[in-house]
Amino acid sequence: MASLSSTFARRSILKAVGTAPTLRCAPSLLLCQKRFATTEAVSSQDEIAILNNQRLKRPISPHLSIYQPQMTWYPSMFHRLTGVALSGGLYLSALAYLTHPYFPALDSAHLVQLVHDSPVWLKGSIKMLFALPFTFHSFNGIRHLLWDVGYGLTLKGVYAGAYAVIGLTTVSSIWLAFFV
Repeated sequence: MASLSSTFARRSILKAVGTAPTLRCAPSLLLCQKRFATTEAVSSQDEIAILNNQRLKRPISPHLSIYQPQMTWYPSMFHRLTGVALSGGLYLSALAYLTHPYFPALDSAHLVQLVHDSPVWLKGSIKMLFALPFTFHSFNGIRHLLWDVGYGLTLKGVYAGAYAVIGLTTVSSIWLAFFV
């Protein structure tokens, strides 16, 4: 009687677990693996070519083309660009004066004579090229200092500050280029 009850219990447990007697007779079905992807041997040059091709197709995150340009971008971008341009110009002018022993025509007296002999429109244009980045970087730097102490941090304040910087830059650059 005990063996009959144990057989009955074992069968009911096997049915509950899901291993019916048909699967117990075919254990190879449980151990069989199916691979849907295959690999192939490639040379190291081909590996590099495949990797470079995959990198070219990979998206850049975040990509600027997915965003709509905002007014807040432009002052930030131009502040960085004018900073690079002003510092690059400073380094180039310092290097030009360091080369004075090798190129004696590049000294202050020759530069003053060159500016004196230039037409007014050329002098104004060159002065405008120097005044625009200098004034923009200066006024936008003041705007950043105001942000550091907590002024103009709302969206309306940021836009108003950007328009104020653009207006002050335009007026002061024209004044510096043509009236000074």
